[in-house]
Amino acid sequence: MKAEVAKKYARVTAVGLAQIAMFAALMVAGARISIPFFPVPLTFQTVFAVLAGLMLGAKKGVAAMLVYAFMGLVGLPVFSGGGGIFYVVKPSFGYIIGFAFSALVGGLICGKGKPTARRYLVASVAAMFVDYIIGIAYFIMVWQLTVGKGLGMAVVTYNLLYIPKDLVLCLFSGVLAKKTSAAIRR
Repeated sequence: MKAEVAKKYARVTAVGLAQIAMFAALMVAGARISIPFFPVPLTFQTVFAVLAGLMLGAKKGVAAMLVYAFMGLVGLPVFSGGGGIFYVVKPSFGYIIGFAFSALVGGLICGKGKPTARRYLVASVAAMFVDYIIGIAYFIMVWQLTVGKGLGMAVVTYNLLYIPKDLVLCLFSGVLAKKTSAAIRR
């Protein structure tokens, strides 16, 4: 009996680790898939962070985002602008912090109650806005410390301009997650 339980636990752990690794890899791909846009290119990291929470749940979704952040902070060039510990002084680093909270919120909302399409859509939008709240707050703090002027235009240009794109992608991710999450969690 103990051997069966241990074997089942090992399989569950291996599957969970594979799912975490898959979403960490998707984050790397999301940073590399870049559409030229002014003033910064469009990437797909926010949508993958949201999907991690929706599809893996809060714990594994957060774990995947933390693995991604750790890889970048130790110097692997996984962020959209490279990697390394000094990335924390970039105004956009707040979004990387926000990815973990985004996955947490998405996973928590989807994990409570019946998994309806509406719940997935609400979770995806809430998760996206959590990332933006953290990202913009961090951006403002670093901008004020490093540049100090033109903050209003910078917030619009480097942050708010991307909300419509991410909103559409996150709504799409909510639909995708609803249709596929049962199979992934099995």
